[in-house]
Amino acid sequence: MTATAPTPSTDRVRATALLPRLTLVLAALLAAFFATATPASAHAALTASDPVDGAVVATAPAQVSLSFSEGVAMNGDSIRVLDPRGKRVDTGELRDLCSGNTIRYGTALRPGLPDGTYTVAWQAISADSHPVSGAFTFSVGAPSETAVSLPSRAAGDGPVAIAYGIARYVAYAGFAVLVGASAFILLCWRRGAAERPMQTLVVRAWVALTVATLAMLMLRTPYTGSGNFADAFDLSGLKSVLETKSGASLVSRLLLLGAAALFITVLFGSYARRHRSAEESEASVSGDAAGFGDAAGSAGSPDGDAKEESDLVFGLGIGGAVVAAGIAATWALSEHASTGIQPAIAMPVDILHLLAVATWLGGLTALLVALHKVPGIEREAIRRFSAVAFTSVVVLAATGTYQSWRQVGSWSALTGTDYGRLLLLKIGLVGVVVAIAYVSRKWTSRLAGSGQDAKTAASADDSDVSRETSPASTANGTTTAVYGSGAEATDPRRAAQLARQSAARRTAREKQARDADPDRAGLRRSVLAEAGVAVVLLAVTTILTSTEPGRAAELEASRGSNAAAVPDRAVKITLPFDTGGQNGKGLIRLQLDPGRVGANNLHVWAETPDGSPFDLPEIKISFTLEAKEIGPLPVVPEYATRGHWTASGVQLPLSGDWRIDVTVRTSDIDQTTVQKNVKIG
Repeated sequence: MTATAPTPSTDRVRATALLPRLTLVLAALLAAFFATATPASAHAALTASDPVDGAVVATAPAQVSLSFSEGVAMNGDSIRVLDPRGKRVDTGELRDLCSGNTIRYGTALRPGLPDGTYTVAWQAISADSHPVSGAFTFSVGAPSETAVSLPSRAAGDGPVAIAYGIARYVAYAGFAVLVGASAFILLCWRRGAAERPMQTLVVRAWVALTVATLAMLMLRTPYTGSGNFADAFDLSGLKSVLETKSGASLVSRLLLLGAAALFITVLFGSYARRHRSAEESEASVSGDAAGFGDAAGSAGSPDGDAKEESDLVFGLGIGGAVVAAGIAATWALSEHASTGIQPAIAMPVDILHLLAVATWLGGLTALLVALHKVPGIEREAIRRFSAVAFTSVVVLAATGTYQSWRQVGSWSALTGTDYGRLLLLKIGLVGVVVAIAYVSRKWTSRLAGSGQDAKTAASADDSDVSRETSPASTANGTTTAVYGSGAEATDPRRAAQLARQSAARRTAREKQARDADPDRAGLRRSVLAEAGVAVVLLAVTTILTSTEPGRAAELEASRGSNAAAVPDRAVKITLPFDTGGQNGKGLIRLQLDPGRVGANNLHVWAETPDGSPFDLPEIKISFTLEAKEIGPLPVVPEYATRGHWTASGVQLPLSGDWRIDVTVRTSDIDQTTVQKNVKIG
């Protein structure tokens, strides 16, 4: 096949045709950048506790409970309650208090706890497999000195976390190249199965993904626990990891990588030999047909070879797609897609998103390797990859848009939260990358033509070298030596030396042609610019991973929003509660009249979810002005009538943002505290 370099006119036609695709690429990248915030939003956050941090309670509670923003994995040691001397006073039994969308866990306390300050230390594994931890204190009777020292390092920090993070990203990169390069060979460039650079690329990607998965499995225990590398060899810890969702996903990935190894063996073994044989057979038949007429029939049936090759490609395609989807599912089923809203939709969408990313970026990597290492890649292969990449971009745009909605939640979160503003900065950087990528695409398109020319030139060089180093020529039926005597020409060592010289000369000329190619030099410059912007982009992404996501930030703001008071007008707030026990859900309506500095009248109503009056065994109110370190000021309202309590003369000495804590008990052991801030004065 002969190809010519594109002319300026054809470049303009291509640029016009590419505009719709470039627009779709930009939309997909923007959607993908919304979705890349997923790891940041996947860290579970403690949204409430009972008792609350810093609370002073009159009597020791029967249990300590924690509420989280999303699903977490906990065990008997996840919540520890320590007395002032550092002695553990909880029973070590984890209580699952989850109800509906409320994620809540607790642990019972031993009876008869004395007054003093108690420390609650907790640790959990969030839905995206990242460890989260924290600690707070509460006091019984009155605060006291405590000998408990809180850990200086949070879960998921330190050298182990760095090593785990590196393994995590290597796994993603290995998956993308493994899937994308294999798809590039089967869908775009079947001759690439016999090319050593392509084989090396795929095998190295498989090795990288396998080693990274093994490293993550071994580091899982210290990453979610002690933070010491030595615990990576703790067999009991490894057994515990295998019983978790994350551990099961990693083991499943290793098993699927075994199937992927078989796929690679067939692709680069049986299929590569069969494809090479089919090409040689076709060339032989064509030559015989041109030179010897009826002799072509004796060379075999190319149609039969093509049929066998097509069947093998179909089998490899189906098998490879199943294995690739299975590996992608090990991420989707163990990370953030498996929790939150619409997990039944989010998980298959996440699998499609990962496959589309791998096909596009991994295929692009394979194309660049082919252009650099294999001069003369057919232009038809590049056109096929353009179609595959376009399909991948369509899938990315659809799945990325859904993931963006699921994580960000609203347009207001883009400008009203730190997460959204960082995301807008990131989108701006994406625009720069897309512009540079468009330039790279033009250089790559031109390089496709010049690559074929280089191959033609190299073939001509080989012909020259063959003629120059031919051991003999035939004239009038007589064999005559060109270099010295006939014995020298048939010397195996001399023949090997001539072959090495031919190969070295061909390689040198190909390298010289590549280095002198202005299209290749332009591509190198544009890729270098992309890499420079990518460094800045990576820094912004790193900040995003530690920033509260837009959806969660807006939800937290709505929960803790202030109820502004109008002077000499009553403050009215409504607080839903759930103690976690039977019939533990309800609604508290509180009215503070006139809602100003000085004496106020307090009315509290309790209602069941259907609006009926709710007679609670106990209800307590406290007021805290944290800015002035006043409070908590306790108030015990008197029972007035069914579901109604009152208190008069509630003194609020200063104006400011007062926090109202309402402690509700629905049974002997089930109670909770809900709170809200109000503006007084």
